Amino acid sequence: MKINPGERRSTERRGSERRRVHGRRRDDALFGADTQGSEPFFDPGWLAAGDVPQDSRLLLHQVRRLAAAQDTALARVFRTYAAARAAIGVGLVLLLGAGSLLGERRPELSVLIALAYAAQAITLWLLPRFRPLAVPQATRARRRRQWLATIGVDLAAFTALHLLELGSSFNFAALLVLPVLMAGVLTSRLVALGTAAAVSLMLLAVAWRVAHGDVLAPGPMLQSGLAGLGLFIITLLAAELAGRLAREELAARGSLELARQQAQLNRLVIEEMADGVLVVDRKLRVRAANPAARALLVEAGLAPPAPFGLADRPAWAALLAAVQRALVEGHWPEAGREVTLAHPGGAGCTLRVRVRFMRERALDLELDGVDPAPPTERDDPLVVLLLEDVRTALARVRQEKLAAMGRVSAGIAHEFRNPLAAIAQANALLMEDELAPTQRRLARIVADNVLRLKRIVDDVMEVAPGAAPVSHAVDAHAVVAAAAAEWAASVPLAPGAASALRVELGARALGVSFDAEHLRRILVNLLDNAYRHASRSAGSIVLALAAREGGGARLSVLSDGEPLPPEVERRLFEPFSSTRSRGAGLGLYICRELCERHGASIEFRRRALAGRLGNEFVVTLAAAALEAGALPLEER
Repeated sequence: MKINPGERRSTERRGSERRRVHGRRRDDALFGADTQGSEPFFDPGWLAAGDVPQDSRLLLHQVRRLAAAQDTALARVFRTYAAARAAIGVGLVLLLGAGSLLGERRPELSVLIALAYAAQAITLWLLPRFRPLAVPQATRARRRRQWLATIGVDLAAFTALHLLELGSSFNFAALLVLPVLMAGVLTSRLVALGTAAAVSLMLLAVAWRVAHGDVLAPGPMLQSGLAGLGLFIITLLAAELAGRLAREELAARGSLELARQQAQLNRLVIEEMADGVLVVDRKLRVRAANPAARALLVEAGLAPPAPFGLADRPAWAALLAAVQRALVEGHWPEAGREVTLAHPGGAGCTLRVRVRFMRERALDLELDGVDPAPPTERDDPLVVLLLEDVRTALARVRQEKLAAMGRVSAGIAHEFRNPLAAIAQANALLMEDELAPTQRRLARIVADNVLRLKRIVDDVMEVAPGAAPVSHAVDAHAVVAAAAAEWAASVPLAPGAASALRVELGARALGVSFDAEHLRRILVNLLDNAYRHASRSAGSIVLALAAREGGGARLSVLSDGEPLPPEVERRLFEPFSSTRSRGAGLGLYICRELCERHGASIEFRRRALAGRLGNEFVVTLAAAALEAGALPLEER
């Protein structure tokens, strides 16, 4: 075979980088971590059969067969050649031995050559020390040594036997086809043609000798010439076929790498999907499950990795019944159906289940280039379940509505500013005149409500969509301490141990990424909310600031107020949701929006304080490096 040096080196490098690639088995998971630690290979089985292009199906089928091979075609040809040489050596020894037993006299040199050839061929084939001579070599020096140890030995041995056995009943010249053929397969075209030319010249020389030097003898010379022509044709055909095989193998291995990359991309996308994906077969066995699906199937943590059975846990009975129904009916509503999983302890989880069908046998036939027949009972159906938590879907819809409402509210608030300013100015001018007590009281009511409306407008405009605020590295210790002192003075609170506010701050600066004014506003909102619901006894409100492991800070406001009802807790951070008749319901909503804008988070939890269950709001702040020269508060 004629392989240019670049192709051979590329093939040998790819052959040396052997990776165990597992094909898709019926009882294994379709994706996820492989139990053997190797990289799993999988085809685009997530697509419907009709979605795979026809040329891609044939290519993927070839790639799948190539993936099962542990080495290159060139290495397999080398090993086959080494085994064939050993078989020919044993055959020569047995042939000459049988002839001697039948009374035919053979030259002793022929017997010695056959024995030596058999020993050398068997040694290269079996002994590990010499086995590298039976596999492709990378360097030119090693390839030359390999040629001498295999093709060169064959040429020398078969030529010697042919010369020694002239006139006998055995035609050893036929054995010369093997080294000529392998020279065309394993060497460059120049070396292969040189080998065929050398053998042809040797045959012509032997024919001339048989004809006693008469070059005009037509019989032997014509036979040798035709044999030499046949050797040249064999060399060229072998070189072309082997070169095409090498090129197709290189293309297939390149396609294999692309398929592996596509498979890894598919696995990454599926594993990162927010919706759960389950693949279930006719035996109701889960063949694949992404992390989102495994989290939805259990109350806490993750379900076991695939494969597992849907009948393994009683909580999955409703999902099991849904899959059975889908397999029997063969169709499913496009919008899906709701299925409730009854977890232990009375907790339930409602999932919206969408179903897609595919048949594995039909897909395999299409990959083989065969038009699949209509589905039969022998087809192995696979049901792909797309799971979504109904609560998550409702929350997403609610969030979209809130975003739309926020944009509308911002526009309305912007339009309210000018009329409010005019009302406030007119009311202020009116109060400058001498008014009756009743009229002055009404004017005061107007002024108070104008201020209230102005605060609501300011709050709405604060979180309206617009330019993102710029975060800075601020000292959370200094900002929180100053804001807490200012708030306590404005309430006012009694100083000392009798104060309702207990502040627990560290002694060192804490750098966080935020805006100082926004952080102060969040803290004031949380303190106002805590003071409104607390018992207002000494230490009924605890303000704490502490550094977090890994950087950042944790700010918490804990009060001993009555625990919030579940219906109130679910809507804590929604806008215009308030338990007070005069409340706008924007305080906690603004806190959450400001936290999200600066890469922070806020959450509500229940926590014990002074022997009773209280309410705590926790703000987690991202870390930021303070400027050089920042000192603790007491050193400034």
